[in-house]
Amino acid sequence: MKTALRPAILLLLISFVPTSNLFAADTPPIDSGTTAWMLTSTALVLLMIPGLAMFYGGLVRTKNVLGTMMHSFSAMGIMTILWVVCGYSMAFGQNVLGGWFGWNWDYFFLKGIDEVILPAGIPEYVFSMFQAKFAIITPALIAGAFAERVSYKAYCFFIALWGLIVYNPLCHWVWASDGFLFNLGPKGAIDFAGGTVVHISAGVSGLVAAIYLGPRKAFPHLPMRPSNLVMTLIGAGLLWVGWFGFNAGSSISSGLSAAQALTATQIAAAAGAIAWVVIEGIHQGKATALGFVSGILAGLVAITPAAGVVQPTGALAIGLLATIFCYLAIILKNKLGFDDTLDAFGIHGIGGIVGAIFLSFFIRDSWMADAATIAGGSWSAFQQLGIQCLAVLMAVAYAAFGTLLILVVVNRITKFRSNSEAEMKGLDNYYHGERGYGMINPS
Repeated sequence: MKTALRPAILLLLISFVPTSNLFAADTPPIDSGTTAWMLTSTALVLLMIPGLAMFYGGLVRTKNVLGTMMHSFSAMGIMTILWVVCGYSMAFGQNVLGGWFGWNWDYFFLKGIDEVILPAGIPEYVFSMFQAKFAIITPALIAGAFAERVSYKAYCFFIALWGLIVYNPLCHWVWASDGFLFNLGPKGAIDFAGGTVVHISAGVSGLVAAIYLGPRKAFPHLPMRPSNLVMTLIGAGLLWVGWFGFNAGSSISSGLSAAQALTATQIAAAAGAIAWVVIEGIHQGKATALGFVSGILAGLVAITPAAGVVQPTGALAIGLLATIFCYLAIILKNKLGFDDTLDAFGIHGIGGIVGAIFLSFFIRDSWMADAATIAGGSWSAFQQLGIQCLAVLMAVAYAAFGTLLILVVVNRITKFRSNSEAEMKGLDNYYHGERGYGMINPS
């Protein structure tokens, strides 16, 4: 009789125990510190978009300020919608089509992550929205290469297709747990915060687009002076601030790794800026404000893939090397004569390549020791260099081919290049019916 009562008594006792305690092991608890930092990082990366709009807007001619800034702001809308619908699934779902991209129906419209907490202790919504900001800023960076000479409608088509065909697959290769570059070697191809996924892909795509479209009217015979360098400096400042979320947030933690990435980011940006004005002062006899902010960006771009794996000396070296290579790339561009309007390739493409490759020689010892343990023996900087070079080559080739394909397709749907009237009047008036400085109709 007593034996028969035991199951009933056990069930009665269980009924008074909160079910959340019984099944707590199934769902990781929310780490409020990490979640707070990731929410902040997400906002900081979004701040970079208007920062980029100001940076680019100040560098173009007065008649193209709003049109250029709209390229950045439009990406905030278009890429967010695409990311929610299918971008997150393509980037972080399980391998399909041989690993070309991913797919997970739970990520389609984000319908299956409403109450999901990731092992890092953050809601999956936060991770998804953090990654969405990267998908927004990458095509916005490309716009700098063909500023002042593209149709607004064609640009919108272009970035939508580019996100689907180029960005999402690259993101999957490098950052998804089953991406083949993520699993290359003992610890994968290193791209801590987007040197390969964001900057190399954007820079190379910008170069392809600039060459495909040809130069602006009267380039380089007529001077094309920046409209507002003050706005460009403010934009650069916002980018620098936002980059702490970009890099330190990519640790998906609020601990040591985030601190290491934040420190490396600050050091590389400062090293890049000072190196640029020194080189410019020696080469041209003047240290310009535009040169200073160019150096900031060169350092920030180059440290992006390396921020979580290098120490301060490595960050200094990478910032310096990035400035040297980016400065030389811009000089070479001027000699070759192609019209990369705002040096998207010279800064982002070259800076990303420098960071992704040279980080191999500055990786902290603890990372290399872990890699050696996983490899079952030793692991050298030159072995990691081979993996980094392969990842860079694949990103360059895929971004170039994908971008050229998209340009051809978009150009058949609607002319990508602005017509002569639009270039003469300016993008602001022709495509948007507005003026960046003063709303008075000159008629």
